[in-house]
Amino acid sequence: MARARKLGPLIPKEFFLTSGRGTSSVSPMNAFDKALLKAGIAQCNLMLVSSVIPPNCKERRWKRIGPGAITPVIMAKAIGGPGETIGAGLAWAWEKEGRFGVVAEVYGHYDRKALMMALKDRVLEMGNTRGVELNEPSYRFEVMKVPQGVYGCVLVALVFVL
Repeated sequence: MARARKLGPLIPKEFFLTSGRGTSSVSPMNAFDKALLKAGIAQCNLMLVSSVIPPNCKERRWKRIGPGAITPVIMAKAIGGPGETIGAGLAWAWEKEGRFGVVAEVYGHYDRKALMMALKDRVLEMGNTRGVELNEPSYRFEVMKVPQGVYGCVLVALVFVL
């Protein structure tokens, strides 16, 4: 009789950032699908995870992930209708001693300036809440004024590589 294999914790060793935007006259979900295509992660089975980067996890360039792969991501996405301004972004920063990183997500009806302010405030509060000092944050964001007659979606994802 075969023994069940015991799984330990999955701790990513690398991550990359990607983003995309899409529009559709059919539905908000089709706009989301097009944004995932632009980001290069539409072929993945995305698994949303919370906002901690493990120790020794290195940022890398974009990497192709095979179709159907279960892929952990921290994602910010905003969907809007004609004429609306939508924004989504991530801010990430490492604890000063490199023990871990934190990631803040912001999404909704934001322009570039409001999105940047909200990202900065949120990532800094994450450090304060944990009682740690953070290094200078990094940012990635997408903003779009949705054209008339379509739905729009913007997204930013931090993709963990297992």
